[in-house]
Amino acid sequence: MKLPAALRHVVDFALPPRCAGCGLPVAEDHRFCAPCWSSLRFLGPPWCAACNVPFAFDRGDGACCADCLRDPPRHAGVRAAVAYGPVARALALRLKYGGRIAFAETMALRMRRLLPAETELLVAVPLHRWRLWSRGFNQAGLIADALVRLGAVPHDRDVLTRSRRTMILRGLGGRQRAKAVAGAFAIEAPDRVRGRAVVLVDDIYTSGATADACTRVLLRAGARSVTILCWARVLSGHEDA
Repeated sequence: MKLPAALRHVVDFALPPRCAGCGLPVAEDHRFCAPCWSSLRFLGPPWCAACNVPFAFDRGDGACCADCLRDPPRHAGVRAAVAYGPVARALALRLKYGGRIAFAETMALRMRRLLPAETELLVAVPLHRWRLWSRGFNQAGLIADALVRLGAVPHDRDVLTRSRRTMILRGLGGRQRAKAVAGAFAIEAPDRVRGRAVVLVDDIYTSGATADACTRVLLRAGARSVTILCWARVLSGHEDA
């Protein structure tokens, strides 16, 4: 419900919009103060044609990074709004553990520019039912819902499930993460993803173990392609997410 203008002014005076990064007052909701905004590294081309890791310079159409040349990924790219850093991390933690669910829209507003034009379905990386019960929400699902409200394609909330509870992945290496999530995901109704260009939504992309496990089951169920879309991506040298 939209507040009357007079009442809105009172609310804004008593509870001014805050910077999503540090909490300082700003002009509008979902905005950042100047220092936080300038510290964010927004990602985009030039990047690897396979995994979308950013390049320092344009290498030409179709250029791939060394990792993708050696081991091409199953997914159709990892599109992240920003590089993982202090402000991106603070926002993710305030959403995930602080219950600041409005920040899902803050993230989605910066992610929607990277949504592939051919996208037909959004699928969020799921939580196990016990973790969902304890937290009360799935942060990736909230981001996907916000993307829908911003005019994106539909979000299927329960076609991808986490059938096995896994340990907390923070602090684990890539191989340990891959082992922890192996076989942890399942598709409830393959016909809902079969032949469709799927975008897998998450908050942080770290080693890629979780996204790869989800991509594997989506493709096995018949998805035409799977692109990962996230708020922040951990780049080399910042593997502490």
